Amino acid sequence: MTITAAADGSALGNPGPMGWAWYIDDDRWAAGGSPHGTNNQGELQAVLELLRATAGIDDDLVVECDSRYVIDAVTKWMPGWKRKGWRKADGKPVMNRELLQGIDDALHGRTVSFSWIKGHSGHPLNEAADRRANGAAQAFQRGDEPQRGPGLGGAGLDEADPAGGPTDAPVRGTSAPTQETSENTARAASRSAAIALWEAGEELALFAEPEVPVELRLSLTPDEHARLRARAAAEGVSAEEALRRLI
Repeated sequence: MTITAAADGSALGNPGPMGWAWYIDDDRWAAGGSPHGTNNQGELQAVLELLRATAGIDDDLVVECDSRYVIDAVTKWMPGWKRKGWRKADGKPVMNRELLQGIDDALHGRTVSFSWIKGHSGHPLNEAADRRANGAAQAFQRGDEPQRGPGLGGAGLDEADPAGGPTDAPVRGTSAPTQETSENTARAASRSAAIALWEAGEELALFAEPEVPVELRLSLTPDEHARLRARAAAEGVSAEEALRRLI
């Protein structure tokens, strides 16, 4: 059999209060986060926690993500990074190395595939994971402890600190909005949070996530444009495609 699950992350302010979540169905999901993190860390942490939760199951696993960064990092870039001692083509250290190494270890011996899902497009699993990830980020923003969720098979998650997590030691747990007002507030905050431009060892919040698909025009500084072109050249794609992968 095959298990299909969505994994998603959310960071308010990016970086800022961070949440992660994975979701299979209403009886099998989990979320958590940390007081400070990035969208990319939340996305990676969600995948890592899903892999850990399903480690003892023989079924194949399909992981649905709305982050091209996560999918490309795990399925395309990671083998090269490992050969280079976890360094990128420009010689700089790979960001979020601990999380990526944790995912790499968790994939050993598993049949896992990744599928890109367009975020905020009404996909049921993705929307459910997004609500829970954002709810966890909202809880940390308020200074609250996220509630624990059912995890896998209805069992609560343990307290263990996930090895290889971000520096801020993300807390395991769940936080799903329980009132319509809370859910709307969480979603609005997610929409207004900046999307990080992941490249060359830093994250640049250049624009806000739109409510609906739009044609987007960016103004980059000469230095930002040069770094984008260098990244595109290293990946063998156009600057436009390199930027699209980063979004």
